[in-house]
Amino acid sequence: MKTNILRIILIVMLLGTFYIIFGFSSQNGEESSGVSRKVTEIIAEKILRLSDNEKEEAMDRMEGVIRKIAHFSIYTLVGLLLMGVLSTYNIDEMKKIYITMVIGIIYATSDEIHQSFIPGRSAKLTDVMIDTMGVAVGMCLILLLLKIIVVKHTKKN
Repeated sequence: MKTNILRIILIVMLLGTFYIIFGFSSQNGEESSGVSRKVTEIIAEKILRLSDNEKEEAMDRMEGVIRKIAHFSIYTLVGLLLMGVLSTYNIDEMKKIYITMVIGIIYATSDEIHQSFIPGRSAKLTDVMIDTMGVAVGMCLILLLLKIIVVKHTKKN
């Protein structure tokens, strides 16, 4: 029963993450740049505490990096959730890894294709690769967490 509840929660979270990614990809170029610019500005002002003179130059350099970090981060969450869901099933570990990576790559690719139809946006292979690396990191984090739990459980018994 607990496994089914966990599975449902993870699936809902995964679908919600896919919905958020789709929403960001549906923004036109101007909207998307505006969001990135706002996040970059907050980092420059609140975290780095740059002066107005330093802020503009730093923001121009940081904005692209912030966008790539966003890609990597949200797809890390996808990897965590996909592997989390698959770990609630009795499936061979290599099959879980394969399924997680295939679904992650397919979604990342379809997301970039979707973006190519949005004004001011384009599909980038580099973004698919960054997204794929995020999925792999999220998947590895879950695998590491599961190994730690198994070791702790084994030591208790």
